[in-house]
Amino acid sequence: MAVHKQSLLVFSTLLVAGFAIATPQIALSADTPEEVQPKNNANLDSLLRQGRELVDLGDYSKAIAIYQQAARLDAENPRIFSGIAYLQARQGNYQASVEFYQQAIGLEPKNADFQYALGYAMANLQNYPAAAAAYRRAAVLDRKNVNARIGLGVVLFQQKDYSGAFKAYQEAIALDPKSWQAYSSLGLVLIQQGNFASAVTVLKQAAKLAPKQASIQLKLGTALLRSGNTSEGLAAFEEASKLEPRNPEVQLEIGELLRSQNDLEGAIIAYKRAIDVRPNLVSAYVAIGEIQLEKQDFSGAIITFRRVIQLDPARGEAYYNMGQAFKARDRKSDAIQAFQQALDTYRQQGNNDGAQKAEAALNELK
Repeated sequence: MAVHKQSLLVFSTLLVAGFAIATPQIALSADTPEEVQPKNNANLDSLLRQGRELVDLGDYSKAIAIYQQAARLDAENPRIFSGIAYLQARQGNYQASVEFYQQAIGLEPKNADFQYALGYAMANLQNYPAAAAAYRRAAVLDRKNVNARIGLGVVLFQQKDYSGAFKAYQEAIALDPKSWQAYSSLGLVLIQQGNFASAVTVLKQAAKLAPKQASIQLKLGTALLRSGNTSEGLAAFEEASKLEPRNPEVQLEIGELLRSQNDLEGAIIAYKRAIDVRPNLVSAYVAIGEIQLEKQDFSGAIITFRRVIQLDPARGEAYYNMGQAFKARDRKSDAIQAFQQALDTYRQQGNNDGAQKAEAALNELK
């Protein structure tokens, strides 16, 4: 999907305060259950073989059930618990994944892979403080773990700790000078800090390492435009669309950029283009809902956040935002119900900041 020139002209007056938030790039690295070395137990060995066959068939739900039986036979084997956690994460069940990784860590607390994977699951639950703590532990346990530094940088960026993110990405680059993910993410931090000339340099290095990554071209285009190089900046955005014409993430990032410049209508168009390609793209719906709240389109926001909750029932912020929309429409009972669901979800995820926010909103209505 090409980026229209009229839309790109918006970027010539950039006052970038931020850009699309980088997401964790690393796959879970903890062992899967089939790598477990079983005890001398025929039943356990049989269960692990059955589980392996189900994993190979892609039937993760049945595989999990089989491995849970195995865990009851060998409750001291952290690899079985980490394997269940891995499969839960593969299905998007991040809360369950967290619980099983915590069991694995309880049995083997110095396993850096378990700590990293816990951080990844926590990040997907948007529990960024807990994710950061897990990534830090992984980095301490494995001082050469590049992925842990990148993951840490991502969640620190989400918490607006830009200096901390900058340091984490620098450490990742020192460990692996060919990590385009680290250069790309470092460029994003520099954009956020307003250091556009340095961002251009860093992002050009990222583009050199990964010339076919559209996300790098998007960031590079932002930095170039803000540093005054309009023609190269627009060319970078066009290159991003050429590289991945059917990638909704490209439109998602363009939407984030337009939103950061207060071009809310243009941002909504970009997000809807992303949804056209991927109808269940939760992050696009979330962004549209937040813009609708900002524009005081409360009815639209309610509809959008209901869709978010349908796609991702564990997203506490969606319940909270829907509560805000109900409150603005004077639908008190609906608002109370939404805030209560937000509170329950935040508590289940160990998100204390979110829980306090939801509790305060409830107290205002009671």
